[in-house]
Amino acid sequence: MTASEVFVAPARPGRSPCPGVPAAGSSSSSTAAMGPRRSAASSCGRVLLPLLLLGVSGFFQSYAVEVDIKDSSNATCLYADWMMRFLITYESNNGDYKTTALNLSSSVSHNGSVCGNDTQAALVAVQFGEGHSWSINITKNNETYQGDFITLTYNTNDTAVFPDAKRKGPVTVLIKDPARPVQLNTVFVCHNSFVIEAENITQIFWNVTVQAFVQNGTVSKKESRCPADTPTSAPTVPPTIANVTTASTTTSPPAPTAPPKPAENPDTGNYSLKSGNKTCFLATVGLQLNVSQDKPLLININPKTTVADGACGNTTATLKLNDRNSTLIGFTFAVKNTSASVQKFYLREVNVTLLNRLNGSVISSADNNNLSKWDAFLGSSYMCRKEQTLQINENVQVHTFNLWIQPFLVEANKFATAEECIADSDLNFLIPIAVGVALGFLIILVFISYIIGRRKSRTGYQSV
Repeated sequence: MTASEVFVAPARPGRSPCPGVPAAGSSSSSTAAMGPRRSAASSCGRVLLPLLLLGVSGFFQSYAVEVDIKDSSNATCLYADWMMRFLITYESNNGDYKTTALNLSSSVSHNGSVCGNDTQAALVAVQFGEGHSWSINITKNNETYQGDFITLTYNTNDTAVFPDAKRKGPVTVLIKDPARPVQLNTVFVCHNSFVIEAENITQIFWNVTVQAFVQNGTVSKKESRCPADTPTSAPTVPPTIANVTTASTTTSPPAPTAPPKPAENPDTGNYSLKSGNKTCFLATVGLQLNVSQDKPLLININPKTTVADGACGNTTATLKLNDRNSTLIGFTFAVKNTSASVQKFYLREVNVTLLNRLNGSVISSADNNNLSKWDAFLGSSYMCRKEQTLQINENVQVHTFNLWIQPFLVEANKFATAEECIADSDLNFLIPIAVGVALGFLIILVFISYIIGRRKSRTGYQSV
């Protein structure tokens, strides 16, 4: 195993983050089981330890982890129950960047966890899989406790997760926990899923219950809920229902049919990425998903609730869009040489993951890494105002509207000259033809009216 790489990244919560996770004690016990479950210690579900959720790019097996840390007197000093997943973007042997899913295994240990006290931070440390680990230290301040730093170490020697990683060995990422403080003698709870993003890591958490610095060995019944669980004007529903129109299914054999249409086309959103202080990626697009499950579903992506993230590079660039922690869409662009002196960019890959906002589980996942769309000369932008369809797999399509995108060589935060799609070019070509036909028809009408008028005039003269 080679020397590990360590870097610190600022946390970007996909939605208002939940508080940090508590610490551990000198002795402890833990269990792992399939799927979400209620802890015997609390009816509040799982909240804290929000950092333990891992992102996914496909269907996966999720394990819940319960940790009960004991102090020297065998009393509970830290309690945590949660589910988590990670999405990690890494460089492959051929120089491309790929996104993989790292999930908790059925066997999880928590060596090194400590209870903490007034002067020492608590620590929850979890080890799983082939050399992967996650931890969070929690500090105590007057009447509150709060997560400080989250540390994720993933091991690219794990060929099951990173089959073609260019860099081998452990990579450690430190992220400042963006969670708000929690009152002492209060348990932090978050049933709904939430996302914390930083650099090339997406951490997804749900069904979280955490209490650090437990008093008298008893987990509190007083709850502090995360923003994701806060009721809004609209009830929280799975993404397959929100903003979706359904069509009844039939018992006839599968056949191409017109998908159900929402009342309106999706709103157009403006997205951008930065490298340092410079904008490196620009995109304007309206997005709509067509998902075939038990019933056909159309989902409009709401730009007002969508967070953009990703990475810019010289030969590859990725835009990741996260709509309310329920819809994750990734667009990967690459550069190709069309001749010795001419380079073009094109859309190479699109991946789509739908998460259930109630429990964080994957509803549908699709990936197509063999696309060749939206190509334009490097240094220019690509535009297509008409609706386009990207076929991701047999069950998932992405529809785009009013597309204008530039993944490379952005200057002065503005789009370069656009190369228009064929559909728009045809439209631009047909408009003058239609205008010419209309003018010709008008001229013919005028000419016919003139002839008729002349004949009537002659008939009048002859009568006189």
